[in-house]
Amino acid sequence: MAKTKKQKTESNFTGLLAIKRQAGKIYSHIRKKWLVETPEERVRQEYLCILVNEYGYSLDQIDEEIKVPGRGSGRGRADFLIWRTPQEKGDKKKAFIVVECKSDNITIAPKDYDQGANYAQYENAPFFVTHNNRETKYWKVDHNRRMPNYDEIENIPHAEASDKDVKDLLEKLKVLNEKEFADLLHQCHNIIRNREKKDPAAAFDEIAKILFIKVDIERKWKSQRLKRNLFTKDFLEEQKSVFGDPINSLFDQTKKDYRADGIFADDEKVNLKYNTAKEIVEKLERYNLSDTSEDIKGIAFERFLGRTFRGEIGQFFTPRTIVEFMVRMVDPQEGDVVCDPASGSGGFLIRVFEIVKEKILANVDTEYQTYKAELDKKRIDETKKAELLREKYDELQKSIDQSKEGSRLWTLSNRCIYGTDANDRMARTSKMNMIMHGDGHGGIHHHDGFLNVNGIFEERFDVVLTNPPFGANVEPSDVVLEQDIAVTPEALQKYEELFGELYIEARERVIAQKGKAIASLFDLPKSNTSNIKTEILFIERCLDLLTPGGRLGIVLPEGVYNNPSLQYVRDFCEDRAYLKAVVSLPQETFFASGASVKASLLFMQKFTEQEKTKFEKTCLQSTDEIKGKYAKEIATETARLEGLIETAKKDKDTDKRKLLQKELTDYIKQMNEKIATESRSLLKVRFNYPVFFYDAEKVGITATGEEDQNELYPNNNQPNDIEKTALEHYHCFSKNPQSYLSGAKR
Repeated sequence: MAKTKKQKTESNFTGLLAIKRQAGKIYSHIRKKWLVETPEERVRQEYLCILVNEYGYSLDQIDEEIKVPGRGSGRGRADFLIWRTPQEKGDKKKAFIVVECKSDNITIAPKDYDQGANYAQYENAPFFVTHNNRETKYWKVDHNRRMPNYDEIENIPHAEASDKDVKDLLEKLKVLNEKEFADLLHQCHNIIRNREKKDPAAAFDEIAKILFIKVDIERKWKSQRLKRNLFTKDFLEEQKSVFGDPINSLFDQTKKDYRADGIFADDEKVNLKYNTAKEIVEKLERYNLSDTSEDIKGIAFERFLGRTFRGEIGQFFTPRTIVEFMVRMVDPQEGDVVCDPASGSGGFLIRVFEIVKEKILANVDTEYQTYKAELDKKRIDETKKAELLREKYDELQKSIDQSKEGSRLWTLSNRCIYGTDANDRMARTSKMNMIMHGDGHGGIHHHDGFLNVNGIFEERFDVVLTNPPFGANVEPSDVVLEQDIAVTPEALQKYEELFGELYIEARERVIAQKGKAIASLFDLPKSNTSNIKTEILFIERCLDLLTPGGRLGIVLPEGVYNNPSLQYVRDFCEDRAYLKAVVSLPQETFFASGASVKASLLFMQKFTEQEKTKFEKTCLQSTDEIKGKYAKEIATETARLEGLIETAKKDKDTDKRKLLQKELTDYIKQMNEKIATESRSLLKVRFNYPVFFYDAEKVGITATGEEDQNELYPNNNQPNDIEKTALEHYHCFSKNPQSYLSGAKR
């Protein structure tokens, strides 16, 4: 008799153990019975197959759903306990590994670490695992320490691991903290500089290539659970007899794996002598980067760059605490299209990607838990309830499958993250950085952020976040060249299909400017013959890039806010957007990045069409009112001077006529300026709204790039003398501006 679909036994894994399903149930090989297949039970049984098939543990070494004494009566159960040998399990000795499984999608929470650690503490186990639908983390436990007494490591031992293997795993294969990683990169950098005599930027290029090789190998190692790591000194030594240049053999494979992303040229090489490359591999091989958190890698990377390059390349790296604060201030949501037109290392874009991804995953988990709670209220048998839960769970998992075109995470990764940098090294670095952090790299490009190239053009972005270069000038000789705006036929077709007429029109606008000064594309320059600061043009460019109602966060030198000669820039901003907040930073904030200019953070929200109409109407009314106020006076004085000019003409008194003509010109100019000033003042009264101001003293980074107290957003190192962080003050201010008479106070 043929089996029905529900009766059919399914196998998701190859090897000794297979997932078995039948009539809405899933088989527990440990408990030797059929269980209702809830999503939670599915995650547990699938991980059991991994433990058996990929780590080599036998069922005789594992127990499931074991109550752990001292953890309370209903909930203190470990998903799996694993013993070193079946005999130790039979002798009721303490377990070797504790495993905690969850079915959720968001990052494993600290409370889950603590729960696993508590179970491991009771069992005196040296290892525990936290596993959910999206990630697996491995931990070692130091039973000589008080809680928290656990540290993240790269993996757990395989079943056949020797005592030496276990010891090596505990001691060597660990996840880096930011200080260790920064120090390690600095050591590698010094090796390259001393051995190869390269400048700092060139040395960085070689480190980046090797790091990328390592991450590529680690990803394969992790996904295939390879028992041998190819990124080792020993492997290079073995391959030396086969390949004269084994590091470039590995690099060639890395280039192939990421060829579609355009990261490296086909003929690009690791430009290091064999012994130099071998020593760097030896230093890096014991550490796992793929499982090191993005925050740690990011902070360490910036520490390393600030400490090593200072002014040469460090300008491209915004301190992580500033990035975190600015991203939280603009609060990106799912569906927001985000751009950084001076992306540097990609810090803003990476953090937006991470935060929005977490929101999506949390939303999916909330939706599942809500659905589950609703089912619990209904009178449904457990089998039917489990079937409904599986259907809902599978539906939600498809919605966050990043490999599936149109899913929520695919859309975030492929349609929402855009950046560009005029520096080719930084454009490539940010692209690589995005890949390491999960994705979003497809929207990263190398071209001038002022120009409409690829998917970056006017009125397309809901959020713009940037830290533009300070102090440089856009000169009249900086013109739009053919190579600046050239795109491949494939890219042209792609963006025309994606954006249609909007993209075509944007391309036509920049093509029409070919050969002309870049400054001529903008309204802010007073004259195309004079230099203008780069950051000034970036303000206009960012506002142009925003959709109506879009939000902007930008780092600017404080001269933009208080220099009288730049009042026209401030007026330009006020005519196009609401000023939401200004946060002044300490002088030393960017010292570690090689910049000494005191900066502030400006947050704006571009007018919607309705707000723009209201503003323009108010502006016109204010101007008309002030013009009316002086109309009679101007008419009288103008008539008087014109009469005198006519008299001078009749008298053929040329000198007097010129003096009177100049007096009339100066008078009209003076009155126009007076009308403009008073109109602007009246406009501010008529179109009045509150603006948040905050003067920060501690922003999480010292002048040397070390970690410091941070008053910008809630964190574990806030100054003791503040009741609320700047972010919390801003949220309170937004809800009730009247409670802040002159801005937030420390």
